[in-house]
Amino acid sequence: MNRRSLFIRAGAAAAAVGGGLWLKDHVLWRRPGVTFGADGGSGWLEFVAPRTLLPTVPVRLAGRELTALVDSGAQYSVIDRRLVGELGLDRFFDMPLIAYGVDGRAQMGRGVTLDLTFGEARIERLRAGILDLGPLSEEEGLGAPLILGQDLLMQAGLEMDLRRRRLRLFRKAQTELSPAYRAMPVRRAGTSLIADTVVEGVRVEAVLDTGSSALLALSEGVAQLAGLLDGRPEREGSSIVLGGVARARLIKAKSVALGPEIWRDATIAVYADRALPNYPDALLGMEAFAGRDIILNLGDGELHVAPLMDVTIV
Repeated sequence: MNRRSLFIRAGAAAAAVGGGLWLKDHVLWRRPGVTFGADGGSGWLEFVAPRTLLPTVPVRLAGRELTALVDSGAQYSVIDRRLVGELGLDRFFDMPLIAYGVDGRAQMGRGVTLDLTFGEARIERLRAGILDLGPLSEEEGLGAPLILGQDLLMQAGLEMDLRRRRLRLFRKAQTELSPAYRAMPVRRAGTSLIADTVVEGVRVEAVLDTGSSALLALSEGVAQLAGLLDGRPEREGSSIVLGGVARARLIKAKSVALGPEIWRDATIAVYADRALPNYPDALLGMEAFAGRDIILNLGDGELHVAPLMDVTIV
């Protein structure tokens, strides 16, 4: 089963009017403060969830250690409603929040302000939506009742060593890239990072999503444009999403490319189209970077990759 994290794509009603986006990001849903350790980072944290490349790491919140998913595909951080009750958290704020899973189902909730420890780093005044995460938070699912989204990643760089299944946050101004790293064809759109992916010769704009385990997930409309729905063999798949499980069609693509990287006979997950605001056409997930070192700088719209092993399939 592919584990797919929630995809949060709507915020305050204030965002719908002029000046609302600034108000949402700086007042209603202001970004957190991050204090780094002595070396300008969080130190390396090992992934918690076994048998997956999804970046789940231990954090401390209200005196308790729990698992958090670092999710570059989620616009906002989110905490499971049941955990809020267990921890007795009470720093609530009222702001209408609508969250959608890739299956199209919506939840509405309010928010809570969190202070937590992330390795040697301290994250303060993190505003998180309170939602029912379902299998995402349960041990038989992903076991991550806290999702750290783009609001955090706009404030800190993210480095992942996927061969050793570990990551660290770091102060972006201190980044010095090794010559082994190369820039990938990405750009920022709002607070998302868009990867210019090519599927069987067709250009697809995919959201870089560390909360998705698959190489690439497409909406049915984009899969049709890419020529994947041409009667070729397919099988059924499923993903854990916000509040439940979504069905997907698993189809082989002859080729998928991102800059110089090429995957042949790659399995693509295809989801039903949904008439939702900012619904993604495509998600580029963690399988694209298996065995690699990657540095994600969301604030500057940059992604750099260093090969630990050659992932080009010929």
